[in-house]
Amino acid sequence: MIATLRGEITVVSTDEVVVEAGGVGYRVRMSAAGISSLPASGEVFLHIFTNVREDALELFGFADIDEKRLFILLNSVSGVGPRLGLNILSGASCVELCRAIVSGDTAALIRLQGVGKKTAERLCLELKDKIDFVPVAESVPSVAAIPSDSVAADGVSALINLGYPAPAAKQVVNALRERLGEDAFAALSLEDLLRESLRSMA
Repeated sequence: MIATLRGEITVVSTDEVVVEAGGVGYRVRMSAAGISSLPASGEVFLHIFTNVREDALELFGFADIDEKRLFILLNSVSGVGPRLGLNILSGASCVELCRAIVSGDTAALIRLQGVGKKTAERLCLELKDKIDFVPVAESVPSVAAIPSDSVAADGVSALINLGYPAPAAKQVVNALRERLGEDAFAALSLEDLLRESLRSMA
């Protein structure tokens, strides 16, 4: 069972990276937020969740241990598998997600990709007493304020896919958010976000 992985980044895409360690390239699936936090190249250390299936062995990577712990808890809920768990983490930060669960905000959870009403209710019921390891600050915006397609994460991922370094992609998207304001930024389509981001980078 692989628990951690340290090695050189060789490939970065929108939802996975390849990390070379000991002459072996490991394909690791990650959330959009996790991808955007990685350096464009060089050594990286990831916490790993190993998912063993009958026909495959999948690695899911996390730069932060709390994200991995939350991912494992999400997978303990009926109807939530590794792929959906990763989608959920791509749509909200750990703090934002935990705040919605603790407060029973099912409407906010339903806005996340792949989460229906019953799944949202199960998340709140089964996890609200298990996620005290993540501080839930009142100052953090609720998940309801985040668009269901996760504009920022999708924008960063798209820029990385176009060949831009992850740190630069994250920086330009965050700068665009600050310049436009939260409401205007949330209203952007992915196409508009890319257009504005590329204009800024040019």
